[in-house]
Amino acid sequence: MMELVLQSVMIIFKNSDITKENVDAIVNAANSYLKHGGGVAGAIVKAGGYEIQLESDEYVSKHGPIPPGGVAVTSAGRLPAKFIIHTVGPVGNSADGDEILRNCFINVFNAAKNLSIKSVAIPFIGTGIFGYPVERFIKVVSNLLPEYFKNYTGPLETVIFCDIDREKIEKLYEALKKVFINPL
Repeated sequence: MMELVLQSVMIIFKNSDITKENVDAIVNAANSYLKHGGGVAGAIVKAGGYEIQLESDEYVSKHGPIPPGGVAVTSAGRLPAKFIIHTVGPVGNSADGDEILRNCFINVFNAAKNLSIKSVAIPFIGTGIFGYPVERFIKVVSNLLPEYFKNYTGPLETVIFCDIDREKIEKLYEALKKVFINPL
């Protein structure tokens, strides 16, 4: 486990299964219809129970599909977390992928603030079955986090980036360490 502190927020990097994280909320890399079939989404429903899928279906039938960069919040079923913040990330190497990912993070952090969440675990949104390049994910996160948390006064105290791929975690940690040590 690796850690960095940005303002009053602890950023933790873990090679772990997001479904086992004991946090207020976990983030799910979802599709617009919140059909949780594979990747992180499939693992979340498998671990947390089918009620997560049922609640997601109900959300979409009530509010419509989630736009790219948007979020929806559901309960976390049997997971240790209280909430799941579902977000629709970029797909493939699309031109607007960076902007979509940036919006994902801003909307996730805003949802966390609205729910008075103190800890959140975030996967590498879009980089698995959706095919968004890891390098682009790291660049967006490295640019956004210092800017977003520069004057942050919300309830969030801990952000955990987790993935079952240790190499992704180490690359993100190294990139953010440079940004934190040498601020722009």
